[in-house]
Order: sequence, then C-alpha cells, then structure tokens
Amino acid sequence: MTNLQKLCMGYFVALMIAASLNYIPGLADENGLAFGIFALDIYDDALHVASAFWALIAGLWSHRAARTFLILFGLAYLGDGVFGFFTGYGYLDLGIFTNNSAGMDLSLGRVLANLPHLALGGVAAWAGLRDARRTT
Repeated sequence: MTNLQKLCMGYFVALMIAASLNYIPGLADENGLAFGIFALDIYDDALHVASAFWALIAGLWSHRAARTFLILFGLAYLGDGVFGFFTGYGYLDLGIFTNNSAGMDLSLGRVLANLPHLALGGVAAWAGLRDARRTT
C-alpha cells in the first residue's frame, strides 16, 4: 500500500468521525453547534459518509485511484471552505441553495467553521497534485 493509499485510509477515518459528531453526546451545545462552532445536519452527514467511502474505495483500489480521489476531493473541499468565507455556507452540502448569503466574514467563528474543509482539502489537493507532478 502506497503512502497516498494510506492517506486515503486516514481520510476515511477522519470523515467518518466528522459524520458521527452529531451523535456523540456532549459535543454539541444547546444550539446544536458542534464544539460550539458549527452546525452539522443530515446533508453534512451524508456528504461526510459518501466522501469517507470514496476515500476507502480509492485507498483500497490503487495508487492512481487514491491520487485521483485526493485531487478531486481536495479541490472540492478546499473550494467549499473558501466559499464559506464569502457566503457563510458551502456548496457541497447545498447550503448556498437553501440559505441566504451571510456575506463575507473573517471572524474567528467563521474561520474555525471553515477550517476543517480548508485543512482536509488543502492537504489532500497538495498530496495528490504533488504526486501527479512527480509521476509525469
């Protein structure tokens, strides 16, 4: 198993943990915010589970599948995190279609709410694109 395939396995675990946050007692406050920062709904959970299984399948399948997952997933999640700064909502969970834009905000709360997608997406895209550049 290559390093990219192992990274996909890590993404599988991380995304399954993200999908389970709503179901662990004590992690959400009285307003339903996980860690008091962001709200997760059924669409977020479905997105995280689908992404997790994509990571698992890619990681088990091949190095090339892992690289493709990391690039596509990385760019999608990174873009979703950046988009969250401009609107307060992402596009992956269809939040931009179900909510009015909250406008651009670089407050600590908005940064922390978007940081998971920025970090997961940035690392994945970097790893996949770095490997793609090495093999061409």
